[in-house]
Amino acid sequence: MTSSNALACANGASLQCYLKDWESDSTERAALASVIAAIAQAGTALATLISRGPLSSPSTAFEELTIDRRHLDAIAGQVIMNALRKTRTAYVASDEEGTILTFDAGGELAVAVNPLDGASNVDANLAFSTLFSIFPASPKGATASFLRKGAEQLAAGYIIYGPHTALLLSFGDGAAHFVLDPAAQKFRLVSANVKIAPKTREIAINAANYRHWREPVRAFIDDCAEGAAGPSGSDFNIRWFACLVGETHRILMRGGVYLYPADRRPGYVNGRLRLLYEAFPIAMLVEQAGGAATDGAERILSKNTETLDQRTPLVFGSAEEVARIAAYHSDRQFHCAQAPLFAERGLFHV
Repeated sequence: MTSSNALACANGASLQCYLKDWESDSTERAALASVIAAIAQAGTALATLISRGPLSSPSTAFEELTIDRRHLDAIAGQVIMNALRKTRTAYVASDEEGTILTFDAGGELAVAVNPLDGASNVDANLAFSTLFSIFPASPKGATASFLRKGAEQLAAGYIIYGPHTALLLSFGDGAAHFVLDPAAQKFRLVSANVKIAPKTREIAINAANYRHWREPVRAFIDDCAEGAAGPSGSDFNIRWFACLVGETHRILMRGGVYLYPADRRPGYVNGRLRLLYEAFPIAMLVEQAGGAATDGAERILSKNTETLDQRTPLVFGSAEEVARIAAYHSDRQFHCAQAPLFAERGLFHV
């Protein structure tokens, strides 16, 4: 879904203004905008609760649940579901529920949501998020509304709860960045056209799994680890934040590339991240910001979900680096030395 007219709202405008401008008296767009507004409202409530950390007291609104790692997933799911019930949402697939819920069988939209990604970061006061992806409801019913290609998304985004709360959103016509104004309790526009730097020297990957990686990934990291003296000709900073959306937000703000590859461990052979709940919304945002997202070789948004819990490898970020990683995977003559962190050959000449 693309917009034919430039949005009039300037930086600092409210999300409400942005959505009103975008929907432009279209009934179809109004339904979609109302879902985004509901998710943002839920995110605002969660941000207020989360900001109190261990000081948060029991609340009857949350059935006497206090905010901690054990309960935050349930709280987030409840708040978001309550918000979506007030919209024209036909179906909701939540990774917390493990099944598809029917809200309004006559509704136009189907929402896939991960209410709280990175909940393990709560105790350490690190960033975590809400991820969402919106599809048109299928006339074939609930299951068909979600088992489809990622390219069929109407909108996608995330709310990240960190030093400040931010919303990244795309309707398929670019990626917009909003920040929650805590005084006004409103999201305000920071940038209507976020762009990822095409080149990067920053890599996000969990190096502790090096011994499990397949040769293309291992060789890519080996070449990067050699720095300016190696085949890359550049010094790279390799880091791991252990929060998918935290890594995504950093890449959207300042460039970089993220790798969560498949590896040889049981349960990781086909990748570990969920295609529907994680890879699809991230891939849409990244592509709309000028980056790329693949499973190492194939474009994520060209993939089709076959089950709600389908897993995938995920590589995304600065377009040139994602393409370079794909070249490592596609070289049929590939051979890799097994010396830790250093390879004897590379593909930086590609």
